[in-house]
Amino acid sequence: MDGFHFDEIIKIRKVDADGKKYDKVSRTDAESNDGETSIQLDINSELTLCSEKSYRMVISTTLHMDGSTVTSYPYPPEGKTLADKFKYIVHGLVYKVSMDTSGPDKKVVVYVSFGGLQLMLKSDPLKTQKFKLDQTLFLLLRKMVK
Repeated sequence: MDGFHFDEIIKIRKVDADGKKYDKVSRTDAESNDGETSIQLDINSELTLCSEKSYRMVISTTLHMDGSTVTSYPYPPEGKTLADKFKYIVHGLVYKVSMDTSGPDKKVVVYVSFGGLQLMLKSDPLKTQKFKLDQTLFLLLRKMVK
């Protein structure tokens, strides 16, 4: 879908690796199945239990099934939306996009704030080219069933 900036199966490697700093927030470290994308994501642990399992993670500009852009609020619209297929949905803003040249390959690092919950996504420039500064996005998560 055109509105998708990221749509991959991710594997959570660690939850609260540095210890739990907040009562209602867990920081997860994850990577995509192909190993090309590393992710650090804060999750509201009151809303969903996060464990070291596989999840489908979608980052999109819209929740509309047809991919059309959001033009009015309140949002979401009536009827079926992408939110119907996911358990955890947050809305946020891209506040920083930078380049990481510390390793052998150049990576783009995208930072998104979801009302204080943070996402850091580090990946190949081709996988991150749709992310723009000050862009509003939805992050959707669903546990994968084996």
